[in-house]
Amino acid sequence: MTASDSPAPDGSAKAAGHPARADARRNRERLLDVARDAFTATGGKAPLDAIAREAGVGIGTLYRHFPTREALVEAIYAAELDAVVTSAPALLSTLPPESALRAWMDRYAAFFAAKRGISDTLRAGWASGAIATPATRERLTAAIAVILDAGAQAGSLRPDVEPDEVTMMLLGVFLSTTASNSPELTGRLLDLVVDALRPATEGRPRA
Repeated sequence: MTASDSPAPDGSAKAAGHPARADARRNRERLLDVARDAFTATGGKAPLDAIAREAGVGIGTLYRHFPTREALVEAIYAAELDAVVTSAPALLSTLPPESALRAWMDRYAAFFAAKRGISDTLRAGWASGAIATPATRERLTAAIAVILDAGAQAGSLRPDVEPDEVTMMLLGVFLSTTASNSPELTGRLLDLVVDALRPATEGRPRA
């Protein structure tokens, strides 16, 4: 652990129960955004003092929000997972189900890419108990179920596909394209997944 990764001194954290000021919330969100991008670009090795500088705050401010690197990584992961899950109903409110599903897949792909940048710290934290193990797959599958149900009711997505089957297909796409790091290839494969989830049409029966 480097000096910049050391836990914050005792007493530096904000007292529990005090409502966060608007500027404190903005600082926290800015730190999460910068840290997510920095960890994605460096494989999780970006120094915390560099993240604080890029976010326009002092290292003490970073430590007040995230006393350790593990705390920062856990917060990034939780925020990204929440964003992916809550985007499903938001997309359905503005797009037809099949288009919402395709847009949601892009959001999931971005989450998967961000997770790669912090995967080592996450695995170590989960193994040691320093980072709580989230119900990631269950929450993602529940979000897929919301879109599939809407598509089935609209007649634009197959009603005979289980949400977890779609989760497995998406994981297969992301894992198989990790080495190539090609957004274009990932996009083409996601298009194929959506096409497979459309109902059969005349002259084009499903297997």
